[in-house]
Amino acid sequence: MASFLYFILPALGGYTLTSLYLLKNPQILHKKKRAAFHCTHISHRGGSGERIESTMEAFTHAVEQGTGMLELDCHLTLDGHVVVSHDDNLLRQTGHDVTISSLNLEDLPLYKDRLEVTFNEGRYSTGTDRKFTLLEEVFRKFPKMPVNIEIKEDNSLLMEKASNMVKQYDREDLTVWATEDSTIMKKCRRTNSTMPYSFSMRRGLQLLLLYYSGLLPFVPLGESFLQFYLPRIINRTYIPEERLLKNRMVIYLIEKLTMRKSLFKHLAKRGIQVHLFVCNEDPDIEAAFKAGATGVMTDYPTLLTDYLHRHRSQD
Repeated sequence: MASFLYFILPALGGYTLTSLYLLKNPQILHKKKRAAFHCTHISHRGGSGERIESTMEAFTHAVEQGTGMLELDCHLTLDGHVVVSHDDNLLRQTGHDVTISSLNLEDLPLYKDRLEVTFNEGRYSTGTDRKFTLLEEVFRKFPKMPVNIEIKEDNSLLMEKASNMVKQYDREDLTVWATEDSTIMKKCRRTNSTMPYSFSMRRGLQLLLLYYSGLLPFVPLGESFLQFYLPRIINRTYIPEERLLKNRMVIYLIEKLTMRKSLFKHLAKRGIQVHLFVCNEDPDIEAAFKAGATGVMTDYPTLLTDYLHRHRSQD
């Protein structure tokens, strides 16, 4: 036993020191990713707290407020159009219990005239535009604006049509694949491998395991973005449906395990942007940047713009 410890302890010590050194200096083993854009201001669903979510009015308003990226979700209509919408079932957004996939484009109902902000319970947004918009219309109107596309359903035709539009509008370096589902992400990557992409949920868990085991500095990463909840918003501005997430101890543990500044700094040095969401109050925006986020996602683009302007002037 003594002879075993004689060899293993120095080896573990050397491994630990090497891992910590490379965590702080990842450029030794990894070439830094060179993204076509770097954004600190991301508008969630186009800024769903200031205009009705995912409408052209919302996207236009966010761009006017100086956003650096539009975040949106896509679904496919029965007649094959790629529609920007968070939900496939339209009950929450329109009051009609129908799905986008069961309707032709011309039959889609209008959004409600007042829509509750998902990540700011009890607050509502309004606007003059209540129509669903097409992904192609977003690309056409904002040709140089980075767009984060979340694919929520395992639909190969949807992925193919979205990819074809990205190619058609020559924006493969400006459009990001995003999804929580690792199987869907693999299919997105097979459909278009030139687009940057974010960590899926499973890959995010693997990232944490690599970080805590000390292996992260030695492992190559294909992702260009890490997008994750800021845990402190849960049960405050965002009330989850999952019973487990209503437990304060669970949220405390999630925050302690995930909000690791050394992890975020390491990713940033490797050219991987870290976006925390959805931050709808100044203290949450401040907490996100303090944790090491390179960008913040919000429902209130004007609020985030004002925050960034104030702190840039202070700096």
